[in-house]
Amino acid sequence: MKSRALCVLLALCATGLSGLSAEEDRLDAERKYYENKLAGMEAVLGPMHDFVGHAVIPFDVGGAVDMYYFPQERGTALATMELLRLEGDIPMRGKLGTYELVAFTKENIGTPDFSKIERALCGIFTVLGNYSAGAVLNPLETCEIPDGEGKRCLVFDEYPSGGKLDSGGRRHGLLLVIQVHEDEMAFAMKYGTKALLRRLRDRGCYPFSDLDRKSVVSGR
Repeated sequence: MKSRALCVLLALCATGLSGLSAEEDRLDAERKYYENKLAGMEAVLGPMHDFVGHAVIPFDVGGAVDMYYFPQERGTALATMELLRLEGDIPMRGKLGTYELVAFTKENIGTPDFSKIERALCGIFTVLGNYSAGAVLNPLETCEIPDGEGKRCLVFDEYPSGGKLDSGGRRHGLLLVIQVHEDEMAFAMKYGTKALLRRLRDRGCYPFSDLDRKSVVSGR
């Protein structure tokens, strides 16, 4: 017959092993979820670059988002991969369901101009990522983010994903973030974001966030 002390020890060991197994199961589920999400992202944006811009302080403890890069025929797509969670509760569900963020630059990875726009977009993504946990963001909305003494003007659109990010019976999407000039933002707020997006497309500026161009509204 086992002693009471031995029974307690065996029970504690069993509980510990059970807890370890549950943690391993959770980590395995998160790994598979990430792999499936990456496959969906690559099906939409093409192969991801080998290099990832990891934040010094992780996003989930108050740091910046990690940046993921997808080379394009013209320039680079930059995206988040940390907003969509296995639990499906973040970001707050809108017209896209839940989503990751994506933006585009005409610059190629490794150039000084790419580094500049990448840092700007990382700051934008981090602010929007935090905001999306408590507020709904939808395509065709506008947004202003304080930036030092100025502000960054943004418009949103749906980047077509064809359901490739859907999982677990839930709809997921890509929310396209486009940085625009202040007068373009004013135009979108007055005449509608669709009208601004049409102008951006007509001038070959869509879907890029680079601001080293003339305004499609004023020409300056």
